[in-house]
Amino acid sequence: MKKIVLFASGNGSNAEAIIRYFEEQLTATVVAVFSNKPEAKVLERAKNHGIPSFTFTKAQLNEGFVLENLELLQPDLIVLAGFLLQFPTTILKVFPNVINIHPALLPKYGGKGMYGMHVHQAVFENKEHETGITIHYVNEHYDEGEFIFQKAVNIQACNTPEEIAHKIHELEHQYFPEVIGKLITKH
Repeated sequence: MKKIVLFASGNGSNAEAIIRYFEEQLTATVVAVFSNKPEAKVLERAKNHGIPSFTFTKAQLNEGFVLENLELLQPDLIVLAGFLLQFPTTILKVFPNVINIHPALLPKYGGKGMYGMHVHQAVFENKEHETGITIHYVNEHYDEGEFIFQKAVNIQACNTPEEIAHKIHELEHQYFPEVIGKLITKH
């Protein structure tokens, strides 16, 4: 069975959607959740599904602790599901199959500092008619890796950034696990 490792920094709703999807599909399994935030709700979600979790500091991410643990796990795919730190090239050299989800249609609204509500606020303020999600490979630059999948949604009826966020979460939960499922069978 293929092995997936998730990285998340916050609530973990995408991580849980992925975990549940593979509990049903049985083509892969989430073998661990890594987080740079010891108080992140994603850790509780992982525990509720019996999945081991690891917490680490930014220094540990960049200085070998995380890489050492990944080498023990040997994942087929690493998935960033709301992970806010830049992923180190030292890890990408050993594990090149790393993907991320971004809550906008890249290349618009990407880059350092553009995550979560910051993205939805910018989309709202610019009076965009549509936004969406982008699933992409991770490289050494924020949000610049090769695109795997994009899905747009009309947001003309949205009156707040929170309404946009809700629509994006629906897209993420629907498509992210499916795209991972298709991708992992190729690796």
